[in-house]
Formats: sequence, C-alpha cells, structure tokens
Amino acid sequence: MRAEDIILKPILTEKGYDGIPLKKYTFKVAKSANKTQIKIAIEQLFGVQVESVNTCNVRGKMKRMGRSEGMTSSYKKAIVQLKESSKPIEFFASLS
Repeated sequence: MRAEDIILKPILTEKGYDGIPLKKYTFKVAKSANKTQIKIAIEQLFGVQVESVNTCNVRGKMKRMGRSEGMTSSYKKAIVQLKESSKPIEFFASLS
C-alpha cells in the first residue's frame, strides 16, 4: 500500500486541536492498516519522526433524516505522537 492510501484525511475536532501544541495529531486511516504501516506513512508524507501510534475503530452511528434511518460509516482513527526533536506537521501549524 502507498502512504496516500493509508492516511485518508486529518480529523479536526476540539479534542484534536488540544493535542496540536503537544505534537499529537489525529488522522482517519485505512481499516486494514496496522500501527507500523501508519508510522511509516506519516514519516514519508510529512517528513517527521513518529514516537508512537494509537489506533481505535470508530463505529458508525444511527442517523435519521425525516422518516428514513441510516448509519454513518465506521472508520479507523489513528492518534500519532511525534518525538520532541521532530518538527511539527505544517498543515496543523496554522490551526493552533
């Protein structure tokens, strides 16, 4: 798998914004990706040094639109902690 196929998009939430000054970033990743693949993909895409990766599977929620019901899709989330000596990810620098 290519790095672009593993890291799908950043997750920008209130809790995610709190981690930016601590060099902790949240991403939506491919369901089949493991922690090692995620670490390598982040290092390749952004040119940083990753200290640790935590992952969790997020279940879809039940949503209603009028009478019809449906589910939002489930996905895998990765929280990436960079090393102290590493530079921050530039995409998130303007957000903090």
